[in-house]
Amino acid sequence: MSRHARPARRRLGPLPHLRSVAGQAFILQLLLILVLVAAAVAAVAADARGHGTVDARRRSLAVAETFAHAPGTARAMSGDESASALESHAEAARKGSGVDSVVVFDTRGIRLTHPDRPLIGKRIVGPAGLVREELRGKTISQTFRASQGPSVVSAVPVTGADGTFLGGVSVGVKIQSVHSTVNRRLPMLLGSGAGALALATGGAALLNRRVRRQTHGLGTAQMTRMYEHHDAVLHSVREGVLVLTADKRLLLVNDEARELLRLVPDAEGRHVGAFGLEPHLTELLTSGRCVTDEVHPCGERLLSVNLRSTGRAGAPAGSVVTLRDTTALRVLSDRAVETSERLKLLSDAGVRISSTLELPGIAEKLVDVAVPRFADIVAVEFLDPVLRGEEPEPPYEPLAPHRTAVGGAPAEAPLFRVGERVVYAPSTPQSRAVRTGAAVLLQADPAGAPVLLQAGPAGTGEWPAGEARRLLDHGIHSLITVPLRFRGVTLGLATFWRARHRAPFDETDLAIAGELAVRTAVCVDNARRYTREHAMVTALQRTLLPGGLPDQDAVQVAARYLPAPGGTGGSWFDVIPLPGARVALVVGKVAGQGLHAAATMGRLRTAVQNFSARDVPPDELLSHMDELVARLDLEHDADPHGTRITGACCLYAIHDSVSGHCTVARAGDPGLALAHPDGTVDIPAVPVSPPLGLGGEPFEAIGLSLPAASRLVLYTNGLLEGHGRTAGTGLDLLGRALTDGPDLDPDETCRSLVQSVLPPRPSDDVALLVARTRLLAPENVAEWEVPSDPAAVAPLRAACARRLRAWGLEDSVCTAELIISELITNALRYGAPPMRLRLLRDRSLICEVSDGSSTAPHMRRAATTDEGGRGLFLVAQFAQRWGTRYTPHGKVIWAETPLDGR
Repeated sequence: MSRHARPARRRLGPLPHLRSVAGQAFILQLLLILVLVAAAVAAVAADARGHGTVDARRRSLAVAETFAHAPGTARAMSGDESASALESHAEAARKGSGVDSVVVFDTRGIRLTHPDRPLIGKRIVGPAGLVREELRGKTISQTFRASQGPSVVSAVPVTGADGTFLGGVSVGVKIQSVHSTVNRRLPMLLGSGAGALALATGGAALLNRRVRRQTHGLGTAQMTRMYEHHDAVLHSVREGVLVLTADKRLLLVNDEARELLRLVPDAEGRHVGAFGLEPHLTELLTSGRCVTDEVHPCGERLLSVNLRSTGRAGAPAGSVVTLRDTTALRVLSDRAVETSERLKLLSDAGVRISSTLELPGIAEKLVDVAVPRFADIVAVEFLDPVLRGEEPEPPYEPLAPHRTAVGGAPAEAPLFRVGERVVYAPSTPQSRAVRTGAAVLLQADPAGAPVLLQAGPAGTGEWPAGEARRLLDHGIHSLITVPLRFRGVTLGLATFWRARHRAPFDETDLAIAGELAVRTAVCVDNARRYTREHAMVTALQRTLLPGGLPDQDAVQVAARYLPAPGGTGGSWFDVIPLPGARVALVVGKVAGQGLHAAATMGRLRTAVQNFSARDVPPDELLSHMDELVARLDLEHDADPHGTRITGACCLYAIHDSVSGHCTVARAGDPGLALAHPDGTVDIPAVPVSPPLGLGGEPFEAIGLSLPAASRLVLYTNGLLEGHGRTAGTGLDLLGRALTDGPDLDPDETCRSLVQSVLPPRPSDDVALLVARTRLLAPENVAEWEVPSDPAAVAPLRAACARRLRAWGLEDSVCTAELIISELITNALRYGAPPMRLRLLRDRSLICEVSDGSSTAPHMRRAATTDEGGRGLFLVAQFAQRWGTRYTPHGKVIWAETPLDGR
């Protein structure tokens, strides 16, 4: 055993020396234990007192209520049972419940039972108010101080079967629980305190042993001398020394390191990251890796850093750092940093400039990258054809580009604003750069005078609107202007300025400006091509969408088309007038964006119009569209570059303004909302069928009965869904918007829905169609049954003539009589009952003859010798339009003739 260990063993004992750390910790723990034990005893006493009172009151009241409501108590007090039985029951209840007394008294206050038998037969005693309340038959529970100490008395009345008051039961409990609780818990608390004191004593002894072991048995004097020697050696060296703990906190620092790193006086104990050092130096100090003579800049100095770990087996690994000032290497380091910054500038420019396909966005990205890292002010200008998506052709003079972006200029900057056309004279650096295809650098002359005015003999007059003079007044001393060229074509130019607070541009900066221009020109050409294609697609879609809504009286209608944020999509809407005062409402969507989506949308819209001309029901029309899409996809399958159409969606509705009936069917996800005239909003349960082209399932249609002034809202899902928005949320907003504006017309409804329902960032383009229904007035409708008798033609023709004259259509009587005669005759000859004739006065006069046959008539040119075959030919000659539509029970042949003055 060593000499240093023996004194430590002699000092171990139950009570370490009070001057040591362990002894002081022991005294502190002892005081804390005494305070905690005293506080615990006081808390237990207070808690027991409060809980004892509450428990006594609850127990006495419960025993009193239980004994008073027991059936035997009332019988005993009414004389049905003996008094001795009542007394035995009361004693059993007292002993079983643990209360101090159970007293039964009659209406006069005479005790019938009592634990002290001599008191039986005497009047109950207590506070006068309490006794009166008991004799009145009230339930009470009160605390009062009796001769035996604080007590709780609870009294409950005893009533007979008829509700008469027979007496009462009084139960008393003395409050002594607090003393018993404290007495029971006090040994436990004192024992816990003694145990804690024993643990503290053992902990202090172990702490003292631990400290002595870590100091290798050295005493206080030896440790003091060792520290003094160590401190003297540490501060005499000319290198900075840092000692860091395992968690990278500063444990020790000498004066040299404090000066080199400019540390605050109280730096010890702080984390290395809190010193405000350069990030790379902080990262090195916290990394823990071993380095040798690694050079790092720190403020105005260059430091050579050596770092070694101090970790031993089983101990946390700290580190020792030595620093040497190597400022002589600063110039080399500056050049390395400058080169690194330029490379990073070019890298950032390539990433940021190529992140957009919008010409203004590209110009703004270049400005953001170059200011202030490369120049103080930057202006980017594009030629006119580039802004239109076209490729400029030489010659480019006179040079007059549009300034697209400016950055770094203060509010009072002497530059042209964004969007202005800048006209450059031939002698300006910009014109020379475009003419030669190379960058132009202008600097201050050796005498310090700026040479910006030396671009031409006319001085500032050669610059646009005196811009050069104003730049000089604001301290601009050098510029670089470089053309934006791609594949030998000049697309625009970029001009970089530096002011007096920075070094002028030099030849090295020309390479940086040229590289920025090359990368920008590539992106500008891509954006130009995208702009041209986008303009073509937008123009194509504009021609394929309805240029205007047709005139008709079945509905009042308004529509909106909102393109997608990323380009043109394939949504469309349509309003198609149908015969018989009806109208078809359509919204649809083709998946995807761009030229293919727009062209496919036009094909499907044309197909819907053609199928609508056949006047088929909505579900049948969607079936025809499904077959068409599948057939078109087969054609695309034969072409390896073809794009499929399957997945297109469509919602088709037909509204009849005579009956107010609306039939709706849909394929895919377009939606329909119905706003009733009373302001209620309904989402009709239109059966959801697969998108067009999938096949395999029939399409289903539903019928809606719509009163006048109902609003039908047809929309694609782009109205509801967007980034961060679900269709359910959008549907709630749609219903709320329709409810809040019950009196809005269709155009106002479209505007309201776009403002309140459209997501801030829509995920797709939107087609929105709003129609307010109208009903044809009953006085504008006339119907007759057609008997299966040719002799009925003349009376029906006369009845129609009278109705037309009543409508004020005298000039249409002759034409209508001829058409009606031919249609009725054709139905009698080729049709089947039942047959009906209907006249509608709308924008035109509509004559309809329906029958129960599904055989369609065909117009043909009759030969000279034919006796028939001229009826439909005459109808076609005199009618503006005519045709046939099929119904579930037959067909309708109709003909329209214009009204007077139309």
